Amino acid sequence: MEFQKDNSFFSGRLKSVSFAVKGAIKLITTEHSVMVQFSIGILMTIAGFYFKITHTEWLIQTLAIGIVMSIEGLNTAVEKIADFIHPNYHERIGFIKDIAAGAVFFAALTAIAIGLIIYLPKFS
Repeated sequence: MEFQKDNSFFSGRLKSVSFAVKGAIKLITTEHSVMVQFSIGILMTIAGFYFKITHTEWLIQTLAIGIVMSIEGLNTAVEKIADFIHPNYHERIGFIKDIAAGAVFFAALTAIAIGLIIYLPKFS
């Protein structure tokens, strides 16, 4: 079966969105690290409603959640590609996967810092 590009603007965009939604669902339902990040994102959203955070705090919190989820998705893609290319352990593949995981770590640390800045004052 050969891939055929959809040259129609509207139906082409609709197909792109449907592929993106399928990918997001696969990511959330099959990858444990994404499940954890997604759950934390939901908890932080509930906390936002409970503590009645400001409009600006909502913007920053939403951005932080989105960035962590996005980078986690890219990390998963890098890992899947690396495993496909070289299924057995290889030092250079391990190095690449560690760097991708490090990017998630930086995003998560930033999101934690944002959460602390937003929520710690609510407890005093």
